[in-house]
Amino acid sequence: MILVLDVGNTNIVLGIYQEKKLLVEWRLSTDYKRTADEYAIQVTQLFYQSGVDMKSIEGVIISSVVPNIMYSLEHMIRKYFNTTPIIVGPGVKTGINIKYDNPKEVGADRIVNAVAAYDTYKKALIIIDFGTATTFCAIAKNGDYLGGTICPGIKISSEALFERAAKLPRVELVKPDTVICKNTIASMQAGIIYGYIGQVDYIVDKMKKEMQAKGEEVPIVVATGGLAKLIAKDSNTIDKVEPFLTLDGLRIIYQKNIE
Repeated sequence: MILVLDVGNTNIVLGIYQEKKLLVEWRLSTDYKRTADEYAIQVTQLFYQSGVDMKSIEGVIISSVVPNIMYSLEHMIRKYFNTTPIIVGPGVKTGINIKYDNPKEVGADRIVNAVAAYDTYKKALIIIDFGTATTFCAIAKNGDYLGGTICPGIKISSEALFERAAKLPRVELVKPDTVICKNTIASMQAGIIYGYIGQVDYIVDKMKKEMQAKGEEVPIVVATGGLAKLIAKDSNTIDKVEPFLTLDGLRIIYQKNIE
């Protein structure tokens, strides 16, 4: 079995794979102030509650967009799992040719998503990851990473509205049935969610046109991340929702680097 960790700005998502099967998935809050031992206490408890023996973990792989948390996590893995983790970054085999001006600027999570999506579909793709930031990534039909777009995440947009407008409350991210709403909370929810759906569809349409103008086939649009299902229900452009895309990508990259 292997342990995979996707370290985001808000959450750390952990998964255990036995070959290609995801056995269990957990989420922890990202906190760079925690020590290796503090993370170990949390992780040990998760293993215990799930009935998984930590000694059964043969290897670990991590992707991270939070550099200042990595010392604690790497130290925790070495101390409590007695192994050195693979860190997704320069020098790690991914099978993806990155066509960025500076390939080192591409977030590890975006590369991992591209690996998983292309492994599944083997076609041109647009990948949308609804995280703290929302990322749009264009993948060519030959698997090249062409580039993409980064937007403020839906939660960031919601918090900004609450913090900067004195009379507006913090609202739950629930989609109203209509956009003509009769109270402030529903009006804010409609604006945030339907506005975000419109943004997603507009960006995807533009990316499709740019890709096809360069000779690419019509791409499949794949969404992942915590709010993917909420947005996909009313989106005109999202074809597939893959909730475990990043974890699957980590599993695939791990196998590429031990073979």
